[in-house]
Amino acid sequence: MLETSARLLKLLSLLQAHRDWPGPELAARLGVTTRTIRNDVERLRSLGYPVHGTPGVAGGYRLGAGAALPPLLLDDEEAVAVAVGLGRAAGGGVEGIEESSVRALAKLEQVLPARLRRRVGALNAYTVQVPVRLAADDPAVAPETLTTIANAARDRERLRFDYTGHDGSATLRDVEPYRLVHRRGRWYLVGHDVERRDWRTFRVDRLRLRTPAGPRFAPRELPGDGDVAAYVEKGVKDAMWRHRGTVLLHAPASRLRGLPPSLVPEPVDDATCLLRVGGDDLDGIAAWIGVIGVDFEVLDPPELGEAVLRLAERYRRAVSGRPADGQPPPAR
Repeated sequence: MLETSARLLKLLSLLQAHRDWPGPELAARLGVTTRTIRNDVERLRSLGYPVHGTPGVAGGYRLGAGAALPPLLLDDEEAVAVAVGLGRAAGGGVEGIEESSVRALAKLEQVLPARLRRRVGALNAYTVQVPVRLAADDPAVAPETLTTIANAARDRERLRFDYTGHDGSATLRDVEPYRLVHRRGRWYLVGHDVERRDWRTFRVDRLRLRTPAGPRFAPRELPGDGDVAAYVEKGVKDAMWRHRGTVLLHAPASRLRGLPPSLVPEPVDDATCLLRVGGDDLDGIAAWIGVIGVDFEVLDPPELGEAVLRLAERYRRAVSGRPADGQPPPAR
């Protein structure tokens, strides 16, 4: 009986960690026959777990949603992560989740072993969270919207939604969701836009999900080094920049050091690379490019080139001793 109970717990843990499990793979994981797996699935169903089965060669098992929430199995690391996350959910910019987070945390702490309770207490005591204040015109995001997006990304199902851009334009999007990112009080969805055939970043508070969702999709790799946080940071800054420009740096990309994570040089050859920059002030952009410390050419826009020339003339005057009007300095 003890062996069967332990196997049921292991089977339940596997079903909770993965969407679809072929019967033979489950049997191999647990070291039993497929017949035993079928019997164990029936035992779980009798305990109230909605385990769905699909017959055939490509069939398998899936843990579905039931009328009531069945008990969840968490390992030590998962339990600590959930407890700490619940404790800080009030500052996450998710609408209406504070009170329910407190109730869930109270229930979890009741069943946490002493060793895990100490770890959670230490993390909360020695970690400082900077509270995020949302602007008055930044609407919060409903928790069900976040969970729907997260589940679609996990299950590799397209999302269809109406989206309002920063300029007020409304569009219908068909997107392969990749990740949700929380940045400075706002939630962002990173995904591949099917119609535009490119990656995009969307503010979640500006989208309205449509049903039904789209079909399943094959996973894609995020451009660059796969750092989704840096990708969102770059996308948000690009949208906020008043001016943008492109410069050709006379140095290999591997030699550049100290660039912000949101600026990724694009190699051209072994000796040069492109850098796309932006900011609210052209003179400031020109000065910042000079700090990189390598020769460069301004490719666009022409206004950035003019700003570089103004800065160069100012520097020239700084060492020639001539004032701005071009007259020689007064005799001493």
